[in-house]
Amino acid sequence: MSVSPSVASPSVSAPAHTPTQAELLDFVRRTAADTELITSLPLDPEGRTWVRLDGPGGSEAWLIGWPPGTGTGWHDHAESVGAFLTASGELKENSLTARLPTDGWKTLELTEDIDRERRLPAGKGRSFGRHHVHEVLNESTEEHAISVHAYYPPLPRIRRYSRSGQVLRLEQVERPEDWQ
Repeated sequence: MSVSPSVASPSVSAPAHTPTQAELLDFVRRTAADTELITSLPLDPEGRTWVRLDGPGGSEAWLIGWPPGTGTGWHDHAESVGAFLTASGELKENSLTARLPTDGWKTLELTEDIDRERRLPAGKGRSFGRHHVHEVLNESTEEHAISVHAYYPPLPRIRRYSRSGQVLRLEQVERPEDWQ
């Protein structure tokens, strides 16, 4: 779905400086509490849906609906910092605990104990730094999940990876024109 109305931030004025991870997390927390906004998102039984929001300080923000059994696959947000929070349902985040080299590789063998798993029920979220590699999943077989995400600077690219055991392979680099 490519609906992208401009939605004002709930009771927030944009900071006069670059938003921090904490400010992005505060924004997604307050936005997720806007039940009228959350329930207005059209949900599709098979594919993710999204609406672009106005984030603080020029950040890029999204309201995303996750049908049961959907996920992002392994990816990062390149040079952007970000935050996301589950507004309804539950999401699971699998992430890597170490920062990877940013360029110049196609395949990496990951060390043991590099994986982290987080359960994010409604009201729970997190922020993350640049080059954070993760995947986000709705593992429910029956319930949609809805989340709010914010990134700064607006996403310059997303790198997508495949993973087999401890081997991570760079598969694709997407730019904003690929998903807007």
